[in-house]
Amino acid sequence: MSIRNILIALSFLSMTCLAQAADLVKKPSAGGVQETMDKLEAIVKKKGLTVFNRIDHQLNARQAGMDMAEAQLLVFGNPKMGTAMMKQDTAAGLDLPLRVLVFQDKDKKTWISYHNPQAMKKNFQLEGNPAVDKATKALGGMTDAASK
Repeated sequence: MSIRNILIALSFLSMTCLAQAADLVKKPSAGGVQETMDKLEAIVKKKGLTVFNRIDHQLNARQAGMDMAEAQLLVFGNPKMGTAMMKQDTAAGLDLPLRVLVFQDKDKKTWISYHNPQAMKKNFQLEGNPAVDKATKALGGMTDAASK
């Protein structure tokens, strides 16, 4: 294999890695996990969205006799918005309802993380679906507010 071909392969690989990194949104939070998640859940409910579940991963780990840092997952959504996406591509249901993880890292910093809904356009056939852009904007705004 020539050096030129190796460089081309490496450039494609790095673009793939960058694209995958952009699919995950990670932002710092000023509060702890519980406080941040409580804020987020309150914001989600105030917006009239449905909270389907709130999962405490640390509690589940303890119940399994294991230990881990704080981490909670909120599963929520708007059935009308989700249905609009799934009517265009039912497989989008793999990423719906929306999920946001609030967790503490090894340095005791709190983070909010979620999959960027824009990635659904390429992972599913959702190009041109306005619900994807609405979900992106809503997730950004709600998580920004919860992080303060």
